[in-house]
Order: sequence, then C-alpha cells, then structure tokens
Amino acid sequence: MQKVSEVMTPRVQVIDPESTIKEAAQQMRGGDFGMLPVAENDRMIGSISDRDIVIRAVAEGKEGNTRVRDVMSEGIVWVYEDDSVDEAAQRMSENQVRRLPVVNRDKRLVGIVTLGDFAVESSDIRPAAEALTEISRPS
Repeated sequence: MQKVSEVMTPRVQVIDPESTIKEAAQQMRGGDFGMLPVAENDRMIGSISDRDIVIRAVAEGKEGNTRVRDVMSEGIVWVYEDDSVDEAAQRMSENQVRRLPVVNRDKRLVGIVTLGDFAVESSDIRPAAEALTEISRPS
C-alpha cells in the first residue's frame, strides 16, 4: 500500500496569521500552489487557500492588507506521512478539501499532499477519483 510520504511534496511554505492576504497570494503565486498552512508559535492553527482569499476577502470587498487571520480557515485537517494514500483520500473526501498538510509522528510539518499528487504519482488512480467525486458533491 502506497504511503503519503511517497507522493507528497516535501517543500512546504507556511505563513504567519499576521501576514496580509496580499503576501499570502504572492507566496502562492511564487510557489505555484493554492494553499498555505498558517503557523503561529510553531503550531499550525489553520490554513489559507486561494479560495479563502476570493470568497472571504475579495467577494466581501476587503483590501489586500487584510490579515490572514481574518480570512483563514481555522483548525486544520492533516495526515501523517506514514498514512496510506487511501486514508489521505478518505480524509480529503470527508472534509471536502483537495490539499492536506502532512505531519510526522511528532506532529511536525513535513510536506503537503494534493489530490493531483494521487493521480500523478500513484500507480492506482482510484483513491483520487473517489475523493474527487466526494469533494465535488455540494455540501
């Protein structure tokens, strides 16, 4: 059974909750990714996605200097690096997310895994297809 560590991206950037959404958007653009874990005092406290910026900031008329803390998704769904791809896909389905931070058993951030990683890196595309079906369902 394939493990998350085999398909995840090990380079992960995080952002401080006091950073601006403009800084978050620039970091996402520069790294070509759509979600950043939000870290405070060496702990993940949430995440901010390109969708959070659009729905909770731009659509509400907020400026680029709005703090990440004000539009981020609180709490965070994650997986362990030694979890199976199937377990990660299930977690994505249950929470209707396409990206998950990956932590080691000491709960230290070690990577990020996306639905696309399952489809591209995995020899079995089934978990990605099943997760996408669930994620795409209206909540």
